[in-house]
Amino acid sequence: MARSPLRTEEPTALASRLNAARERTDEIFALLNPEALYDRPIAERHRLVFYLGHVEAFDWNLIARHGFGIDSFNEPFDRLFAFGIDPIDGGLPNEPASEWPRREAIAEYNRRARGIVDECLNGGRTLDSRYDSATIFNMAIEHRLMHAGTLAYLLHQLPFAAKRAPGPESAPAPLRAESRPLAIPSGTATLGRRRSDPGFGWDNEFDSVTVTVPSFSIDSHKVTHRRYLEFVADGGYRTRRWWSDADWSWKEREDLRHPRFWIERDGAWFARGMFAEAALPLDAPVYVSRAEAAAFARWAGGSLPTEAQFHRAAYGTREGLEREYPWGADPPEGRHGNFDFQRWDPTPVGAYPGGSSAFGVSELLGNGWEWTASVFEPFPGFHPHPLYAGYSANFFDGEHYVLKGGSPRSAACFLRRSFRNWFQPHYPYLYATFRLVTP
Repeated sequence: MARSPLRTEEPTALASRLNAARERTDEIFALLNPEALYDRPIAERHRLVFYLGHVEAFDWNLIARHGFGIDSFNEPFDRLFAFGIDPIDGGLPNEPASEWPRREAIAEYNRRARGIVDECLNGGRTLDSRYDSATIFNMAIEHRLMHAGTLAYLLHQLPFAAKRAPGPESAPAPLRAESRPLAIPSGTATLGRRRSDPGFGWDNEFDSVTVTVPSFSIDSHKVTHRRYLEFVADGGYRTRRWWSDADWSWKEREDLRHPRFWIERDGAWFARGMFAEAALPLDAPVYVSRAEAAAFARWAGGSLPTEAQFHRAAYGTREGLEREYPWGADPPEGRHGNFDFQRWDPTPVGAYPGGSSAFGVSELLGNGWEWTASVFEPFPGFHPHPLYAGYSANFFDGEHYVLKGGSPRSAACFLRRSFRNWFQPHYPYLYATFRLVTP
């Protein structure tokens, strides 16, 4: 059997990428004031200290213990930091901060784990013949980069005084981009990837499937604060008919009256940025849960796009071919969108015309993940990876929905066409937005 290009990736290239990913998670923790490490900014998630150990424990358990068969040097930490949580409607963690290990003990565990993982990568250990090093190291790299994005929205909910802002960052010039419906002709969309394709992919990305997508219209831009404010002002959060039964029950239980990233004070609206509060940026995309996005869509007379419709609008062409990225074959660069850790907060829609698709649809990658109408389900031919069997399969439960695109804190590797994010609909903390489709 021919070896795939992934299997021949050089250790030096993998080491460079792993170290770059480590820098991303290290810089997140460096933003925290020491006492904030044991805070729980989001009730549905572990305390931040969990993630300090988790990114290293994951690498250790995946690579050293399972891939290379190395005996544990700290079994309790291996278990404690192994897995996060995804509670649905009410199942909240409740352990006190005092039950978590001290930072110094975690730092020592992390130091030893990194050292042994580096030995594995540099040829100092022998890999189990069932696996290839490029696959497991790519799995570790991408897992860590996913948590760089997760940690960003967790830290977003901390008080500003609990974190230290980095230096000022440049921003695109302010502009006003008017969203309009764009007609997308019928055609095919290829979801997922073939096992013979070069590069790494998670288990839910396989196997590829080609579907026919009838014609539809889609918004040229993501829904902005300006547009969403009309829904709020029209009583959208008080009007029962816009919400499904489950979504309305959740909204009432949470007493949600506007997006979680908004603040109302003396009749004025403000946005909670990562490091400061500011007047609501009317031309930036709104970040909401899927429940809120679906309610807005009903109010506006549209719907959320399916995963296939997103693909057709993003990667399709009038000639029937499909692009690697919305803009073409060039790898992602800063001119294409707000992604790959360029900025901490969203930018005004329309600021990146170089990222538009063949049909003129703007910023399908970056500036906020986009909710779809599609339940997260396996493609035909799916089978879980033996080293991480629960990565996708645990979430094929009908309670999670596909997101596509990427946020300002999404690494460039997640902008590949086949990558799929997913989440439950009642979670308002994601950097997730949406756009509407009409028949």
